[in-house]
Parts: sequence; structure tokens; C-alpha cells
Amino acid sequence: MSAEYRKVYEGWKQDPEGFWAAAAEKIDWFKPADKIFDADAGVYGRWFSGAECNTCFNALDRHVDAGRGDQAAIIYDSPITDSKETFSYADVKTQVQALAAVLVDRGVVKGDRVVIYMPMIPQAAFAMLACARIGAIHSVVFGGFAANELATRLNDAKPKAIISASCGIEPNRTIAYKPLLDEAMALATHKPSACIVYQREQLHCDLIEGRDVDYGAAVASAIAAGREVPCTPVLATDPLYILYTSGTTGQPKGVVRDNGGHMVALEWSMENVYDIKPGEVFWAASDVGWVVGHSYIVYAPLVHGATTLLFEGKPVGTPDAGTFWRVIAEHDVVALFTAPTAFRAIKKEDPEGTFIGKYDLSKLRTLFLAGERADPDTVQWAEDMLKVPVIDHWWQTETGWAIAANPVGIELLPVIHGSPTVAMPGYDVQIVGADGHQVGANEMGNIVIKLPMAPGNLPGLWQNDERFKTSYLEEFPGYYQTGDAGYMDENNYLYIMSRTDDIINVAGHRLSTGAMEEVLAGHSDVAECAVIGIADKLKGQLPAGFVVLKSGVDRPIIEIEQELVKLVRQKIGPVAAFKIAVTVDRLPKTRSGKILRGTMRAIADHQDYKMPATIDDPAILDEIELALREHGI
Repeated sequence: MSAEYRKVYEGWKQDPEGFWAAAAEKIDWFKPADKIFDADAGVYGRWFSGAECNTCFNALDRHVDAGRGDQAAIIYDSPITDSKETFSYADVKTQVQALAAVLVDRGVVKGDRVVIYMPMIPQAAFAMLACARIGAIHSVVFGGFAANELATRLNDAKPKAIISASCGIEPNRTIAYKPLLDEAMALATHKPSACIVYQREQLHCDLIEGRDVDYGAAVASAIAAGREVPCTPVLATDPLYILYTSGTTGQPKGVVRDNGGHMVALEWSMENVYDIKPGEVFWAASDVGWVVGHSYIVYAPLVHGATTLLFEGKPVGTPDAGTFWRVIAEHDVVALFTAPTAFRAIKKEDPEGTFIGKYDLSKLRTLFLAGERADPDTVQWAEDMLKVPVIDHWWQTETGWAIAANPVGIELLPVIHGSPTVAMPGYDVQIVGADGHQVGANEMGNIVIKLPMAPGNLPGLWQNDERFKTSYLEEFPGYYQTGDAGYMDENNYLYIMSRTDDIINVAGHRLSTGAMEEVLAGHSDVAECAVIGIADKLKGQLPAGFVVLKSGVDRPIIEIEQELVKLVRQKIGPVAAFKIAVTVDRLPKTRSGKILRGTMRAIADHQDYKMPATIDDPAILDEIELALREHGI
């Protein structure tokens, strides 16, 4: 292991409080912490106990006060609406302060919740920051989310207000938000007292007298009146936001993020994980509805003083597979962070990378991938095409930032395909068996993190500490259970093979679907794939591989499927009992690009299932069912 990383990581291990106290010096505090870590507070302890701060102040005011108000803070690029706009730090502060005034006028105070139901427009970021400014707790729900799913979140968070927009715009359709919002309000037992609605020019909506507020008019009025709303001091341990995990059924699971530890961790990560300097352009190609959007579109870049890029578009189809390269070239992006599925989509449409040569990508230093396993074939393709380090890293909604990464800002460690590299400071990652004991190097097991969790990680679930304990802390006492399975090699490189429920049991052999996916992805005709375990009376479970072929493949499908079966049997062995390869046009995914393997498994096993709330296109499930029927399943 390289010297610099080891020195930093061991330094954290020997003195965790000293390490994070030093990192906290990069944040502006209204009052310093009484204790860096209070082991007696919360479920497993709390970071920066007694400190007072404000996240909006650190993201905006301090940069403006330091004379950097003219620097670009947010670049909005929307190929879907053919519009672009750049907001300086001073511009964003003006917009945020005005929206904060609108919220205050509607009775929103420190500790109140505000639901944000918005598309990928700058006003979504303004809304998050406006809540942070006045100490309100925001909960971002995907714009266009189904009404009943929105209603369950209204009932759980009990917001005083909702900030929304008239519509969201997809490449081939406009989604009216107001009918969904009104239906959710009718379904919910908790009724927010105000809805602040941003009217987009592509589709206006009717506003309800006495409840609905025109966002644009109200903000313009506050700016004209010169309204000033100072940043409200909050405790470092006070909640900044609630983010409901995707695919929730019944009672939603609201991940809570605090103010102080969150800022410290994100600021540290911008410098040490992503190697970004203030003023540079950082692009997280995600959505504000996901944790990546919270951490790395809005908060981390702005707290760090960088320029963040907010993109309303898709990797392909807006208008072509060269969109990402156009954005990088046009806005001087130095680091791109996206999901592996985005690159698989680009690779499928443009396997030879013909669009890349049309753009000047000389400013791009690194590509970061996260969200699901980055298969080695996609990583290799990206490396070959972009000629920059391609860094897989691993984290969760619950953690808020990377558990394991290649710390480019400390030093670039050797990249090993299939591994998100090594644990970051704050995370004592271990691999344990079902009995809770550590296993040896290269042995599969449950990936757990020794408590306490790092700053920035969830201190609990919204008003449900018991569920937090049972969901994450009970199975392996003293550890946080990640729900992922994998192994660590002799150099402490981590390998995430699958969710623990994606370990399948074939005739008593525990096998990783992730390992099989790596094999399938290595086939020259395969663009992307997913492997699930389906019920089998004889063997318990059998693996089934679903593959999407690259554009332009002109060979008999049966021939390719036979090759795939042979390939898995060669690489994994006959023990895998792999004999089902199914070619499909597309895979069902969430809107962040995660493949819905659990739903596919329910379809294959002919079980009832609930339509996932975050599914990108429900019609794909019918296509999967038809493909399985054609294969006699």
C-alpha cells in the first residue's frame, strides 16, 4: 500500500477525533464544538456536539464575504429545453435569500420540514439552500414521483410547506407535476399549509387561491423589496435534511443527515477524494432527488467554493451519445462523477467512441463512477476512450459520501478493475461471516463498518431510532451492516460483489451474481447485463443472465446466448449451473440507473410485486416478462 494514503489512514485510526478536528478547521463555525465526538449522544454517538453552524452560510455567504461573489457557483445546462445559465455565488445568494423570505412569510421556522418536489433546474438547488439558511429541514422527493408515494412522505415528514414546479421535461414528454401534487395532497392525512410553485414556460399550471404561491412572482417581490434573511444558527447535530430511500413500501425509511459532520466530511472529500480546487468545475451527473445530487451537485462543491454543474438531460438521446463530451468541453469540467449505467448507455450507442473525438476534453482529469458495481469492461472502455483515470468508488444513501475510494487528492493508487480501491478515513471496513467473525483475505462475506460511523453518515432514521437499530446495527453488534457482500484482498483493496440478497444459493453453493455479471459484460457484443437467482425445485436457485446487446450487433441471438452460457461455465465453473441467458432490449432501472434486480426476480418467480416507485419506465417490466416466457420461464 502506498505511503501517503497509509499515513493519512493510519493517522485517522490512531486519533479519530484529532483527525476530524483538523478537518473541521475548513468550516466556518458560529460556535466551536464542546466535544468532537460525544460517545454518549444519539444511537452510536454524535459528531461535533455543541457546535453551532449553518450550511447555507458555508456554501454561499462566506465565499461572497471573501470577495468571490462573482465566481460561477452553478452552471445550468439543459439540452432538453435548449437553455443554459450561469449563476455566480452572489446571484445564488440573492435567489436563496429571497426564497428564504418567501418561506418565512409562510410561517416556516427552524426545525420545520419542507418537501421539495422539483425537476433538475437551478430552483431545486435554491430551495435546498433556502431551507438550510433558515434552519428548516428539507426532504427532496423526485419530481414526477407517483402521488401515493409522495403522500406517504408527506405523512412521515409532516412538512409545513412544499416547493414544486409546474412540470418536468423528459426527452419525449412533458410531465405535469401539479396534478400529481394535488392528488398527493388529497391522499395525505398531513396537509402542508403552503405550496410554492415555480411556473416553467413549457407548461403553466393553475394555482389554488389561498394555498399556492407563484414562486417566480414571490421571489421577484422579495428581491425588489431588498429582503434580507440572515443565516439561522443551528446545532451541528441538528438535521439538515431527510432523504427517503428509493423503493420504499409502507412506512418510508427517512435517512437523516446532520449539518456539522456533513459539511466536514464533504469538504474533506472534495479535496482528498476528488482532488478539486476552489473555482474548478465539478460535474456530478445525477439528480437532486438522489443522495449524489444532495452531496455532490449542491452541498460539497459549494461548501468547497467550486463551480457545480446542474445538468437536465440524459447521457444519450439529448440529442446523441456525445452530450456528456459536449458539456465537459463547453464548461471546462475537470472531474465527472456519474453512474456506470450512463457509460454503458453511451458505449451501447457509440461503441467506437466516435463522438469523443469531436470535443476538446483536455481539461478533464478524472472520471468517478458510483451507484452500482462498475463492471471491468465498462471501466476499461472508459479508460481507453477518455485517457484519464477511471475511479470506481463505493458509498450509500446512508453514508452520504464514499466509504471506499481511490483518494486522488492524496495520491492516485493503482486502479484495479472491479474494486473501488480502499477504505477512506472514518471507515473501519471489515468482512465478516454469518457468525460475525472476520474472514481471511479474498474470502467472501458480509461487508460491515465498525462503529462509530464517520462524520456525514446518518445518525439515525427520521423519528425512528428503533428501526435504525434493527435495520443496520442488530445483526452484527458493534458494526454497521452495509447490506453488501464482498471480500478484501491481501492489499486491503475492497471488492463489492453484490447486495447480500443477491448472493444466490445453487445446490448449497453460495455464488455472487456480480461475478457472473463481470463475465457476461466481458463478451464483445454485450452492452450491459444483470444476473438474478430464480427459484428452482432441484437446486434451490438457478442464475439467469439478462443481456442488452450493443448497437449494430448483427448475429443470431441464439448464437450469442449460447456463447454466454459457455463463457460463464468456463470462467465461474460448472458449479454455477448457468444455462439461462436472455437477450432483452433494455433493463428495468430506477431513475438513477440502478437495475431493479429484485423486481426482475419476482417476475421470474411468478410472485406478486409492487411497482417500484422510482422505476424509469414501467413498460420494461412487461418486456422482461415476455422475454422470460419466450425462454420457457
